[in-house]
Amino acid sequence: MKIDEIDKKILQHLQKDSKKTNKEIANDLKLSVTAIYERIRKLERAGVISGYVALINPEAVDKGFMVLCQIKLVQHKKDFLTKFEKEVTSLPEVIECLHVSGGFDYMLKVLVKDMDAYREFLVTKLTILDHIGSTQSIFTINKVKQSTVISL
Repeated sequence: MKIDEIDKKILQHLQKDSKKTNKEIANDLKLSVTAIYERIRKLERAGVISGYVALINPEAVDKGFMVLCQIKLVQHKKDFLTKFEKEVTSLPEVIECLHVSGGFDYMLKVLVKDMDAYREFLVTKLTILDHIGSTQSIFTINKVKQSTVISL
């Protein structure tokens, strides 16, 4: 799907505030509400817009301790990768799992309450998964930048 300048402006509005009404976007872009509605539906059907979510402040729900956990598997066999990926996606503490290049195979973004909760997660949930050779944890000190907005 080809995305034109109007689509980009609509996407910018929705990335900043997905609760913004079609009428508000239409007024801002000097278009009809129907035109905005149809363009948004087209973007959704094409998979450009993949969903809408509420962004939650982790500290407000006792999940303010963020850890980046690097995982190295014992081997790179397809069945090892597949099994690990299936198992790690079932862990609610893991909010992102990336298959990466370099010295480690995966990078996990883990949110828990505190260091004790992370230790409990590591010992009782993560390191019991098959095929993990080693882990390395990186504890975050401060979020310098965090964004969900993709530059268009």
